[in-house]
Amino acid sequence: MCGCGEPHWGWGPHAPSSLLLLSLLCTAPLGLLGGETRQLLEFDGTNMLDVAAEPLGKPYPPYSLAEFSWNNITDSLDPASLSATFQGHPVNDPTGAFANGSLAFKVQAFSSSGRPAQPPRLLHTADTCQLEVALVGASPRGNHSLFGLEVVTVGQRPECPSMREQHSIDDEYAPAVFQVDQLLWGSLPSGFMQWRPVAFSQKQRSRESALPCQASPLRPSLVYSLPQSPIVQAFFGSQSNFCSFNLTFGAPTGPGYWDQHYLSWSMLLGMGSPPVDALSPLILGILAVALGAPGLLLLGGGLILLLRHKQHSEYQSIN
Repeated sequence: MCGCGEPHWGWGPHAPSSLLLLSLLCTAPLGLLGGETRQLLEFDGTNMLDVAAEPLGKPYPPYSLAEFSWNNITDSLDPASLSATFQGHPVNDPTGAFANGSLAFKVQAFSSSGRPAQPPRLLHTADTCQLEVALVGASPRGNHSLFGLEVVTVGQRPECPSMREQHSIDDEYAPAVFQVDQLLWGSLPSGFMQWRPVAFSQKQRSRESALPCQASPLRPSLVYSLPQSPIVQAFFGSQSNFCSFNLTFGAPTGPGYWDQHYLSWSMLLGMGSPPVDALSPLILGILAVALGAPGLLLLGGGLILLLRHKQHSEYQSIN
């Protein structure tokens, strides 16, 4: 697996994550068949002032991913980009909400370090993989529906992984976002889960389509069982613990899923220590100019004073 803990998803049961891309592809289809306690969460956010408050507005009946029909993974497997997409829709859809919509989980491994072309442009390495969740084209059940996602982790230690925030002055890679959230597993092999607290309401991601993403505190959970996957069973064994937290996307005002019926969020899983963002060349250039200009002015002023003093000292009166 790309991380020491295995996340599963509240939009539906057991969305993908694994040791390598191969185990990603093996674990996800099996996990999507079970765990009916994990669902999409949709809320009426019309009168909601604080998206971190509970309960999160009026809840709608959740969609169970155990009742979704999923695409054949071989149709979306791309060896060139080391990616695959699990795309599905409810088998029974009496309201027709998914008549033109789908829920997709895209998993991708990497052969080297770098950043994706679109925000949030998290720094990845060859020891990480990315999971992107996208809700596209489904009709919301309210004028200002907000969506939530429950993330469940699997670990070998009795306590939950630690959740931490990192802050930076650099927002070049995700405009107006100065924070990275991450879960850290301390047991060996250590691992991490990392994301920026932002989602997007348009396919062409920009500051204008950015949605706030808020995470609830991590809590132990005893109601989940391991997916029936030999890979997961072999990696974690029978002594496993489960912890969960909720992610909430959007706010009652501003951009939202209702704009273009689109919502996406992405995160990284990895082994070892998480990649550390360095200041981008743009920010370094701005700092150089901001800090260098006063220094040049002081240097120039000092030279002018020195020259004037020298000229004054060499002057001799005729008298």
